[in-house]
Amino acid sequence: MSTVNAPVPTDPRLETRVEAAVGRHSETPDRGGLGGRVWWRHLLGILALVWALFPIVFIYSAATNPSGTLNTASLLPSGFSLSNFDKLFSDPARPYWSWYKNSMIISGFGALAAVFIGACAAFAFSRLRFTGRRPGMLALLLLQMFPAMLALVALYITFAKIGDVLPAFGLNTSIGLILAYLGGAMGSNVWLLKGYFDTVPKELDEAATVDGASHARIFFTITLRLVMPILVTVFMLVFVGLYGEFMLASIFLTDVENQTLGVGLYGMTLGNDANQFFGQFAAGALLASIPVVALYLAFQRQLVGGLTQGSVK
Repeated sequence: MSTVNAPVPTDPRLETRVEAAVGRHSETPDRGGLGGRVWWRHLLGILALVWALFPIVFIYSAATNPSGTLNTASLLPSGFSLSNFDKLFSDPARPYWSWYKNSMIISGFGALAAVFIGACAAFAFSRLRFTGRRPGMLALLLLQMFPAMLALVALYITFAKIGDVLPAFGLNTSIGLILAYLGGAMGSNVWLLKGYFDTVPKELDEAATVDGASHARIFFTITLRLVMPILVTVFMLVFVGLYGEFMLASIFLTDVENQTLGVGLYGMTLGNDANQFFGQFAAGALLASIPVVALYLAFQRQLVGGLTQGSVK
């Protein structure tokens, strides 16, 4: 008789051990009450969220407060009115939309130029080999240790002299302020960009060189397309930094029509009229946050990818 299909007898002791092991893995671990053992992490997250939303709720409450004064402002909204927005838009002494336009132009063009300058420098440090490459990178890192406030007097004198020859590039001009911002474009951004550029395989550059492509063509047609997440990340970081910059803008821009949102709104908090204009200030601050929030919501995936991939190389 053939015994090919006969069942193989099993060891009862082996089955017992297997069932015990499966039972231990299938049991739900005891998480120690409400929320498990990590309940305190959820509590800390909720507290951090409440702490972050506190100023936003207060600004919204002050912006929609019908009285529009600091004395009557409260944390929770006590009413809803658009009177503060109407006063803000119709005040000829405080051209809010001109401030808004200036901030968007200065931040947008400044961020684009800073990304281009940083990308060119990062490509050179990452792909090219030349004398002084490593000292140059270390020099950029060393310059970041000095506060930017040390250069305010030198920048003011420099652009005051430039304005005597070229008024369009001197003080109280948006172009002059953008040029002053670009003086610090090469810094930590170059290190962040270089880390991401190093992740691009060099074999692509070698293959393009064999086909007769120059360094400029490789940079514009191949590399920039592959490193788009880090370019978006640096653009967002620079845009937000320039959008909220106050110190240099307050020194360069003196005319009301040429001021940015930060300088213009700060002027509404000075003097004896600060209490009266607090509602308008809150309304302007609430509207000023829209571009930054929209930018983060639109490019949050590129921001996370660019920061994580560019910082590990």
